[in-house]
Amino acid sequence: MEEIFKEAVKVFSVNNVLFEFLGQKVSLLECLSTFTGLLCVFLAVKGKVLNFWVGYIYNIFLFMMFFQLRLYSSMILQPISLAINMYGHYRWTHPGEDEKDQKSRLKVTVFNNGERAVVLAVVLMFMFIWGYMLSRVDMWFPSLFTQKASQPYFDAFILGTILMAQYLSAQKKLDCWGCWMTANVCNIILLSRNGLGIMPFVYAAYVILAIGGFLTWLKMYRKQHYIDLRKQVENKWAAQNK
Repeated sequence: MEEIFKEAVKVFSVNNVLFEFLGQKVSLLECLSTFTGLLCVFLAVKGKVLNFWVGYIYNIFLFMMFFQLRLYSSMILQPISLAINMYGHYRWTHPGEDEKDQKSRLKVTVFNNGERAVVLAVVLMFMFIWGYMLSRVDMWFPSLFTQKASQPYFDAFILGTILMAQYLSAQKKLDCWGCWMTANVCNIILLSRNGLGIMPFVYAAYVILAIGGFLTWLKMYRKQHYIDLRKQVENKWAAQNK
């Protein structure tokens, strides 16, 4: 059993390099993360519940990769992300009666400007608190974190934005795609600085998918909004003619 574990550690090590891309070494773990991540986002864009199942596997791969890269904030994100994915999985498949679209699925909704301001304030507050903690995690828990965190405040901002994006995605809020685009652009910068070869290009693809997701969900929202308005008019007309 111990030998199997050691072999698995070698296979999923960031040092298990398959090839080089633009001067950067690319590991098997990075390739697996790339594939599952792109598939997960593509399915989310299409509004497919299957995206949650792929997302669970994606969380595991990212946890292993970020731990080895000492990106502790991004690493800690993965168990939290897993929990939010489970919540979103339930929300998408068990909407309330007033939350269903014409196909009895959770319908897309949007925030107003006041609610968006609250979202931004929460993310910034999280960044300062979590960034401070990350900058000292090696001093507080030296046995677990033997080296200082890499770019703690920037890492914390990305974490906060991703958590917010995931929560809004679980609620099927159109605004989630703005959070995803912001987080993905920041991740391109962060991962490029930390020597990953393919992942920055993956996050560039995520930006494109996020734009597609926004346009797709916007179309779904407008269609459902029209249906809801028509129902309101029909119900009002029926009530007046009783």
